Amino acid sequence: MRGVDSHGIGLVLHPTRDPGPAAETIVAWARARDTEVLVRHEDAHRCPVGVRPVGEEELATRVQALLSIGGDGTMLGALRLVVGRDVPVLGVNLGKLGFLIEIEPDELDAALDRLERGEFTIEPHSALIVEGQGLETAGFNEMAITRIPGEGIVHAQLRVGGQRIGRMRGDGVVIATPMGSTAYSYASGGPVVSPGLDAVVVTPTASMFGISRPLVVSTAEPIHLSLLPDSGTAALEIDGALAERIGPGAVVEVRLQPSAGLIVRLDHERHQQRTRVKLSLLDLPYLPDELQELSAREHALPER
Repeated sequence: MRGVDSHGIGLVLHPTRDPGPAAETIVAWARARDTEVLVRHEDAHRCPVGVRPVGEEELATRVQALLSIGGDGTMLGALRLVVGRDVPVLGVNLGKLGFLIEIEPDELDAALDRLERGEFTIEPHSALIVEGQGLETAGFNEMAITRIPGEGIVHAQLRVGGQRIGRMRGDGVVIATPMGSTAYSYASGGPVVSPGLDAVVVTPTASMFGISRPLVVSTAEPIHLSLLPDSGTAALEIDGALAERIGPGAVVEVRLQPSAGLIVRLDHERHQQRTRVKLSLLDLPYLPDELQELSAREHALPER
């Protein structure tokens, strides 16, 4: 895989966390190589001197690679920014778990050198292409239709591959990629699906009647959801963010686009091991700080 050269790199920042030392490391590395660093206008005030602010479209089209500084949500935003483009994304973790992210801030110097030399592999990820009511967008984790408190429950009809599957009535439905199967879908009772499988998981949430069990369908089967006349108004969410409100009669079409996003992997086996550990922590009844304390105790060296 070719490395990053003077065509430049882009930064995508967590909306509130200070990118501080990580951004400074990236800018210093790029300056030494005469490589341009771009960032969105709204994030420029949080970056070191030397970063060029641009519009979102220019950021997406001019860079050779993106560096996401934040958590999984920031990483998903970076992937959506360059969906369908040949632009790899490297994640730097400022979050808690960081399922998608491989690099910690203290590993960034070495990671950038390997990025320059092309010593990395690309992990392709599929995305959901969501269309409906003038909306066309992409989600790398999931699309969800969720009940809005006080607006009534969600009553929808589901078709898969043109075939009517049935109705679902409850809090809503989550449609997830394999990568997103460990997120909202998993929390709603859906299965964990291997990232190597091109499939879509359909998981009803708090079902009152109708379809109540998760479905796994192939990439060749587009999904059609329509809100029935007695449905309440619902929120259409993409990767956890509100896209729009939809009401009775609304139709949403969902299809899977393979290899829509490219994630940089420097050590695939190490990342997989970390992911397995993080997954094993999801069902533990601890807060993040308590998990850190537990992990520290378990890995402490015995006294001599």
